[in-house]
Amino acid sequence: MAWSGYVGRRAGSALGQVGDLFVIVLEGLRRSWDVRRWWWEFVDQCWFLARVTSVPVLLVALPLGATVALQVGELARQLGAGSATGSAVFVGLIREVAPLASALLIAGAGGSAMTSDIGARHIRDELSAMEVMSVNPIHRLVTPRMWAASTIAVCLCPLVIVAGAAGGYFFNVVVQGVTPGAYFDGALSLVVASDLYVTLFKAWIFGFIAAGVACWKGMTCATSPVGVGRAVNQATVVTFMLVFTFNYVISAVYFLAYPPRSL
Repeated sequence: MAWSGYVGRRAGSALGQVGDLFVIVLEGLRRSWDVRRWWWEFVDQCWFLARVTSVPVLLVALPLGATVALQVGELARQLGAGSATGSAVFVGLIREVAPLASALLIAGAGGSAMTSDIGARHIRDELSAMEVMSVNPIHRLVTPRMWAASTIAVCLCPLVIVAGAAGGYFFNVVVQGVTPGAYFDGALSLVVASDLYVTLFKAWIFGFIAAGVACWKGMTCATSPVGVGRAVNQATVVTFMLVFTFNYVISAVYFLAYPPRSL
């Protein structure tokens, strides 16, 4: 009986937190049309996110592309299809690696800063003071951060693709001896325009998720420095879980609607 009561309380608490997340995200989107009220905060957040994620995402994408080219290149060479390595590298980068890498960098570098910033405002009662002055803290703080995160996540995707392709080129062409023409010809044989559109859509959605979760955790953290630290950790973990879940759902729907091409 005690165990069932504990499970019920935990389930009720989890549902309450999910409800808080949806309330904050939807309230943040509700006044998105009023751009003049959050434009400059949006610009500041875009600059901050671009500054803290652009170099790390390049450093992440280079070894990712190189690793894919190294592993797939060895397997393809054993099967007598070394020229197909470029296809595997570009397809993997465009369909999966680019949106995931940009989202994880947004969540890890930018989302943690958002959570700590809003959490610090929360424990100093700045959010309550904004409400007293008839300023909606969600419209003022959450809305520009969500749009900035989604914008920068979309902008990071080309960086990931270019850096990953450069890493794959080095290992496939320089190390493994495949000709550059075969590498790039194979790269373009399987990739279609819809792959890029879905990738940008994924990055856009993942940016919203990362910023929404970060702001939610910052606004609902315990009113202590320890609470802010725990909120940062929880926001990162929850964002990763949601990003991978939504990535699977979007990819499954896309493959059902547009079956992959064959060589």
